[in-house]
Amino acid sequence: MATAATKKEGSWDSSSVQLNIVTFVDVQKAVAKGSTEGCAYIMDNSPNSRNQGTPHLQTVCKQGQVLNWIIYAMDMDRKPDGTWPPSVRINNIVFLDSEGNDVSMIRVMDEMKILGGPDKIRSKSTPVYYYWAGIVEGSLPVGTYKYRFVLEFDPISPSTQKTYLNLDGQSLEVRNTVVFS
Repeated sequence: MATAATKKEGSWDSSSVQLNIVTFVDVQKAVAKGSTEGCAYIMDNSPNSRNQGTPHLQTVCKQGQVLNWIIYAMDMDRKPDGTWPPSVRINNIVFLDSEGNDVSMIRVMDEMKILGGPDKIRSKSTPVYYYWAGIVEGSLPVGTYKYRFVLEFDPISPSTQKTYLNLDGQSLEVRNTVVFS
């Protein structure tokens, strides 16, 4: 935490600031390609993060901070029949080892909950988005932690099934203090 002697006037410490990490996905394109390559864009509300608007966002956060991962389908316009287009959900967030190849053995987050309307009660005339919330482990060593989204896509047509695709390239840069100006 910044002390009064080092803290800039008009800045605040991030200990109470929740970060929103927002992912926009072109659902139709991703399902058609069978890949999220060129179909997803991520941004957050941390002024210190890098690669905003790309799939390679590096979110700067701190130990003990709440993170909200929000996901939107790019096409959110109601269809002529009154229903909504296929959506996408975060099925899982998997933290990876330092090479980004395998599941990390380090606990990075305490998951708070998957939030969003359960499909069984979702009205076809109500738009929906999904998000996950978690708290960065308070004792997590400072460093960079790569993660993968496992995304679940609604069927594009009644004759198709759900599709599951990975989105890799994003990471958290965990610091012990972060001051926003």
